[in-house]
Amino acid sequence: MRGTDYVFEPGLPAGIPVAGTRKLFPVHRVYCVGRNYAAHAVEMGHDPDKEPPFFFQKNPDNLVADGRFPYPPASSDVHHEIEMLVALKSGGRDIPAEKALDCVYGYGVALDMTRRDLQAKAKEQGRPWEVAKAFEASAPCSPLVAATAIGHPAAGAIWLDVNGKRRQSGDLNQMIWKVPEMISYLSGLFTLMPGDVILSGTPAGVGAVERGDRLRGHIDGIGDIEVDVV
Repeated sequence: MRGTDYVFEPGLPAGIPVAGTRKLFPVHRVYCVGRNYAAHAVEMGHDPDKEPPFFFQKNPDNLVADGRFPYPPASSDVHHEIEMLVALKSGGRDIPAEKALDCVYGYGVALDMTRRDLQAKAKEQGRPWEVAKAFEASAPCSPLVAATAIGHPAAGAIWLDVNGKRRQSGDLNQMIWKVPEMISYLSGLFTLMPGDVILSGTPAGVGAVERGDRLRGHIDGIGDIEVDVV
C-alpha cells in the first residue's frame, strides 16, 4: 500500500521466468490438484472413478527455477511427481469451463516434490499435508511459455527420467479433470487472481529420489526441466 510503513522491508514477490524474455511471472497462490491421472490414483490406493477433484496448496516461493532441489530435512523418502504447470493472467469467481482458458497466461513443466513418509503419517492422523508438500524448493519448475505462442496443450507426452531411466510416463489427455474444468471448479471455491498457478497432477510412476540424482522431465509442446538433487 502506497505510503505504508512496514515493520520491516517486505520481500520481493515470488516469480517464474518467462522463456525468451527477461520478465518474471509474479506468483499469487499455488493450487495443486491431487490424483488427476487414473493410473496414479490407483498406485496410491484410490478409485479414480469415485472422487471429485481435490486440491492442496504450496507456497508461492516453493516454486524455483534454478535447476536445484535441496533434499529436505525431516524425511528419508522424498518422491518426484512430474506435472504441467498452468499460470493464470486473470481470474474471478464461478468461471464457466468454456471461458476458463481465457484466464491462462501460459504453461510450464514442474515437479511436485513430496516428503512421502510425512504425507503418509499425516494421512494416518487425518492431518493436513503442508509438511509433506509445502516445504522449501518443493516445486522446481521450468520457465513459462505463453499460450499465445503454443496454444493450450490438451494432449501430448509427459515423462520423467531419473539418472537417464524412465520413471514416469503418460499423456496430458489422460488427465481426469482437464484444465478448463480445474479452473472452473477452483473458481467455485476461491476467488482466482492474476498470478495464480495450478499444478495439474502427475501420471503413474512416482518414486523416491536420492542426493546426487539428476531428474529430467518433458511435456510435448511445452518444454523440458532438468533438476539436480543436492
